[in-house]
Amino acid sequence: MQTQNDTPNPLGKTVSHSPHYNPGHLFPVPRAEGRLEIGMGCSPPFQGDDIWNAYEMSWLNDRGKPEIAIGGFVFPCSSENLIESKSLKLYLNSLNLERFDSADRARKTVEKDLSAAAAGEVAVTLLSPGQFGELALGTPPGKCLDNLDIEVHSYRLNPKALATTGEEAEETLFSNLLRTHCPVTGQPDWGSVVIGYKGPRITPEGLLKYIVSYREHTGFHENCVERMFHDIATHCAPEKLFVQAQFTRRGGLDINPWRANYPAEPLFARYPRQ
Repeated sequence: MQTQNDTPNPLGKTVSHSPHYNPGHLFPVPRAEGRLEIGMGCSPPFQGDDIWNAYEMSWLNDRGKPEIAIGGFVFPCSSENLIESKSLKLYLNSLNLERFDSADRARKTVEKDLSAAAAGEVAVTLLSPGQFGELALGTPPGKCLDNLDIEVHSYRLNPKALATTGEEAEETLFSNLLRTHCPVTGQPDWGSVVIGYKGPRITPEGLLKYIVSYREHTGFHENCVERMFHDIATHCAPEKLFVQAQFTRRGGLDINPWRANYPAEPLFARYPRQ
């Protein structure tokens, strides 16, 4: 697969990062491919973003002194492409010896490059070392499912585990037991998932079994959250639905996609495992 700017596909290959600034490292993956696989079609029934945190950002100031920051990147789910995480890591490393006359110049450069690769407007923030103390840890909202005494025999994706009762409910549930597999490296991706809904009460044991059934599933973080949204919407028919997964960092990056079918706000708290 080639990108529109003919960048070679780096997926599953050993790639050396450039010692010089190189936006060509960025490898976009069309969102339509994952959505077609889910059976969602071209008009997804949700809004949302993919919130990335980059903990290993560095560049040089105009005198050659290294600067560091924690980067925050917000990719709208309406953008044409998601960005493969290894390629983003290579791109960020290509900034390490690049000089910028200000942190804002560095920020605007990253914002321009990510927006071009994603084919959508990406928002970039840089948190300076003096602001690192603002990164307080939080915990997921709602009721934890993880103490339910369930019996599990399969770790293959199983949306049939989802079920509802006859009563109506409005609640927020979460689990820290999410694990998926990276489609590029095969490494496990660990995370917490929050599900808020209004509608027929979702059987908590079935929902937890469904979350656990991702344990051997392979997919990009963004695709996994959209699949969760699609499966819950299909099998449980809630009036309102919110799904956000917050994955632990790998390679200095964590990814936190959220999707909702109503005007909602994402969860920005960083969890202890992140």
